[in-house]
Amino acid sequence: MAVQLLGFFLGLLGFVGTVAATLLPHWRSTAYVGPNIITATAYMKGLWMECVWHSTGIYQCEVYRSLLALPQDLQAARALMVLSCITSVLACLVSAMGMKCTRFARGSLIKSPLAMSGGICFLCAGVLCLVTVCWTTNDIIMDFYDPFLPSGLKYEMGLAVYLGYASACLSLSGGLVLCWSSCGDRSRSHLVFREVNHHRLLLPSTTYTPLLHHTSPLRP
Repeated sequence: MAVQLLGFFLGLLGFVGTVAATLLPHWRSTAYVGPNIITATAYMKGLWMECVWHSTGIYQCEVYRSLLALPQDLQAARALMVLSCITSVLACLVSAMGMKCTRFARGSLIKSPLAMSGGICFLCAGVLCLVTVCWTTNDIIMDFYDPFLPSGLKYEMGLAVYLGYASACLSLSGGLVLCWSSCGDRSRSHLVFREVNHHRLLLPSTTYTPLLHHTSPLRP
């Protein structure tokens, strides 16, 4: 039970981090390179908005208004992160029903498969998040080392990217722990089932023979 709780809370932390990374605008931050370094303003871009931070403390954000006008890599990153969040929600629900500490289907054989299904969903959510942040990291690095791109258009990895890496690792770890604990439970249940069937075969078979009552005919 403790191992299942550990896997569930690891996956839950990964889910919270994935949601935070999806909503935060700190995917790309201004790279201060070149001879003219201006630190009065900092530009940040996310999946849903872009923000500007001024040295006076003013923080302004603007949400992307048109979906079709966005680059294809940004649209794909949005879709993958939303799918990761939805898969994490499904993983939390299924694994919660399959854990031993819950009352759903207690004593039933579907407990262990449900917990394993939740672990697999956590694994899928972690893979989706990891693919997104790795893809974004590759784009940022390729643009940063592009000699034909002006210095003012170069960005560095922001906080949300690092948070995405951490969330993906937590989701993958939680999914692996849940799958491992479920595999152990299934093997133990199969052994117990085989032992019970073996003892049943060794028991002597008894047959029920009904007693026949004979009545003597009445004498005159």
